[in-house]
Amino acid sequence: MPRPDQPPPGWGRIPRPAYGADYNPEQWDAATWRDDVRLMREAGVNLVSLGIFAWSWLEPRPDAFDFTGLDEVVALLHEAGVAVDLATPTAAPPLWFSHAHPESLPVTADGRSLAPGARQAYCPSSPAYRERAALITRRLAERYGEHPAVVMWHVNNEYGNGNAHCWCDTSAAAFRDWLRATYGDDLDALNARWGTAVWGMRHSDWDQVIPPRVSTSGLPPGLLLDFYRFGDAEHRACFRAERDILRAHSPGRPVTTNFMTGSLRWADYWRWAEDVDLVSNDHYLIGEDPHRDADLALAADLARGLAGGRPWLVMEHSTSAVQWQSRNLAKEPGEMARNTLAHLARGADGALFFQWRQSVHGPEKWHSAMVPHGGEDTRIWREVTALGATVAGLADLAGSTCQPAGIALLLDYEARWALELPYRPSVDMTYHEVFRAWHRALWTAGLSCDVVSSPGEQRLLLVPSLYAVSTDTARALAEYAAGGGHLVVGPFSGLVDADDRVHPGPYPGALRELLGLRVDEHLPLAAGHTVRLDDGSTGRVWAERVVPDAGTEVESRFTEGPAAGGPAVLRRATTRYLATRPDDAALRRLLPRWASEAGCAPPIPGAGDGVEVTRRTAADGGSWLVAINHTRHPARVAATGVDLLSGAHATGTLTVPAGGVAVVREDAPLTKTNPLTNGNDL
Repeated sequence: MPRPDQPPPGWGRIPRPAYGADYNPEQWDAATWRDDVRLMREAGVNLVSLGIFAWSWLEPRPDAFDFTGLDEVVALLHEAGVAVDLATPTAAPPLWFSHAHPESLPVTADGRSLAPGARQAYCPSSPAYRERAALITRRLAERYGEHPAVVMWHVNNEYGNGNAHCWCDTSAAAFRDWLRATYGDDLDALNARWGTAVWGMRHSDWDQVIPPRVSTSGLPPGLLLDFYRFGDAEHRACFRAERDILRAHSPGRPVTTNFMTGSLRWADYWRWAEDVDLVSNDHYLIGEDPHRDADLALAADLARGLAGGRPWLVMEHSTSAVQWQSRNLAKEPGEMARNTLAHLARGADGALFFQWRQSVHGPEKWHSAMVPHGGEDTRIWREVTALGATVAGLADLAGSTCQPAGIALLLDYEARWALELPYRPSVDMTYHEVFRAWHRALWTAGLSCDVVSSPGEQRLLLVPSLYAVSTDTARALAEYAAGGGHLVVGPFSGLVDADDRVHPGPYPGALRELLGLRVDEHLPLAAGHTVRLDDGSTGRVWAERVVPDAGTEVESRFTEGPAAGGPAVLRRATTRYLATRPDDAALRRLLPRWASEAGCAPPIPGAGDGVEVTRRTAADGGSWLVAINHTRHPARVAATGVDLLSGAHATGTLTVPAGGVAVVREDAPLTKTNPLTNGNDL
């Protein structure tokens, strides 16, 4: 992974900060295209994603390619100074293809073949699909690969969203090929990996190896995990095939695809990040989520982590309501701007919306857009144009990066897959929910956080959940702790290997020596039950009966519940283990304390409790402090410099209005005493 100060290849062509949307001209007539260009100029749009679902527009019949409309749109955009992120339309195979190749349609685990008529109705292992996807990609690359308007490429759309897996016979054959390529041709070894001696389900011939289709009872967890790995690998293979065509015909232009870090379960984005030239992400707030602002911060922190600390792009977010949630809640006035600037604050070098003009047909016609159904005389349009001017005024931020936080959360996708398989001790023992809770506690405390896949140079490494762990990961954690790193590990961790096979010896398996303890018994709690600790904390979901080794300190004990009197929080040197899942209040109290103990920088004065404060820095020494006030009252934040949004000069403190944002170009290091620091220099 290149260093954060090394920009991704081809970034120089992309306008930054990028501002725009997913544009779908195939839904509109030529007169509307010209009006769109006029409005884009007015709104400050400088980049659009083009052609994402346009396959049937570009190839209305087999081999009858028609680029007339796309040629005109690209020319109009180029003349207006709007750059193009040109998409391959392979997320939406045309109906003529699906009817000619019904074997390409996805099949569910219970054997139902899904009908065509919606996007992503294809099996990623289908040879016919891959052949036609490569052809349309090649034709696009040959025609537009050197066009000056095209500054980057966008492959497919949200891989795995809607068809993460396919259980058809073609997938079954591809799955067997993948297993042989990954593990070798030894069927006995595969039986051993999956533990097929249980229930007598041993494979005696490779033809007996099939995807985990619906059966009478539980299937081998190792089979399930390998099928998830296979499905992710098949989608990445589709991406790489198109990417390589684009690179050959359009050198110097980065190729990406839009991730969904906040919601998609069955993609290992650490692997995907190695395949894209730059990281881009889609993020949509859940309108009814009271923690939606913290959730946005988590998605942005993860995107930055996937990018290795380098700048990244928001490929899609919404101006207001979306159509796919149970209640289509609109954003409050000003919330669209706060959302956009929150992404920029956490390392994005641009933010695009879905979509440019609100559709009048189809399932997404109630999804908000930059140009609403009501046109220019609407609140959303007025906010869109104001935000465009704001983003344009932040050009100096482009290329800068977020300061390393000193605190990191370790995210392991395969550990999540394994934990959330059937037949775990508790259905409440989920991965993403607890990961969000730990990040949210840091966000509420005003502490910045990185998201990582392995230990690094951070002072405090938080591991909320690591049910499945390889010996390599266990060794890396031990080396991190031995080097003086402060490590906190959540419960039910270290127990199984990559095949969901229990590590030999006492729990917690691969982490037992590192943590210096033995878990005698796992004690899931009944639904809604909690347990109290003697330090005033409350645990939920889970408890364990723990026996510490000599030299392991007990920091707090359970005072009630199935493990009453036993250790709840234990410490061995700089490593802690939690035998329960602390509730939100306990996390908000404990994590900042442990961060301070690890020597992490304290929060910027004024940050926390809904006031989000981050800092971006440039290689030339420039720095920008971004303060976002998500609350309904003014907030005072420690800052010195000029607010690029209001023009106000801050000399130690800055008042950020309720719901407001400040972006302060900072002066030389502050030496004056600030009232928010109780007399300490900042």
